[in-house]
Amino acid sequence: MTEIPKELSPRYTLVQAHLREGIKSGQWTVGDRLPSESELVAQFGVSRMTVNRALRELEQEGLIRRQQGAGSFVAPLERVASTLVIRDIHEEIAARGHRHEAELLQLGERRARRGEAERLGLEAGARLFHSRILHRENGLPLQLEDRLVNPACAPDYLAQDFRQQTPTAYLLQVAPLTGATYQIEAAAANAEEAQALGLSAGDPCLVIERSSRSHGGTVTWVRLVHPGARHVLTGSFEA
Repeated sequence: MTEIPKELSPRYTLVQAHLREGIKSGQWTVGDRLPSESELVAQFGVSRMTVNRALRELEQEGLIRRQQGAGSFVAPLERVASTLVIRDIHEEIAARGHRHEAELLQLGERRARRGEAERLGLEAGARLFHSRILHRENGLPLQLEDRLVNPACAPDYLAQDFRQQTPTAYLLQVAPLTGATYQIEAAAANAEEAQALGLSAGDPCLVIERSSRSHGGTVTWVRLVHPGARHVLTGSFEA
């Protein structure tokens, strides 16, 4: 079982990481009963409130089911519901007790090509902001982010230091999310992606393309490429 240094992570995330790893590895499978709250309190030396928060968030994600008086059980993924909770990659990495680093590969303004304009709801040739960032976890490349931004929704985007704050975190502050569409697929890394991620061209990757909206219209379109062997997609879904 992977251990996370306690000083690097909130204590409830230690419990979550333990349960996630056990489910991922097959230690507990669909329908299996998980350790009780009392057992987790004793194992991790934390309060019952801390354990309860860990279990509550795993239940909200659909990873486990809790039954009063019976305990917590590994849940089947029966359905993908209507709302995806978008998480900042910095928060995801920190929750695992690991170090996040961002390398800014490109940041600037240019004119929108036709397909790009359609993604942002702009006219062809309109101004847009473009950024490319390589995110690392404990020094290993984890995500190549290629992002287009509507300047009308985030006019100060180019002035941000994205080594200190991710574009996701910044955009959620200045243009609160009201909706998103996304596509998830397996794809082979092209030469440029492979070089950035430390892969060989053609290696399998997990690719997420997402368009996010706020009250002012489409804020951003982003393509996120992850090495297939280094990334597990997690998230929260609501009915």
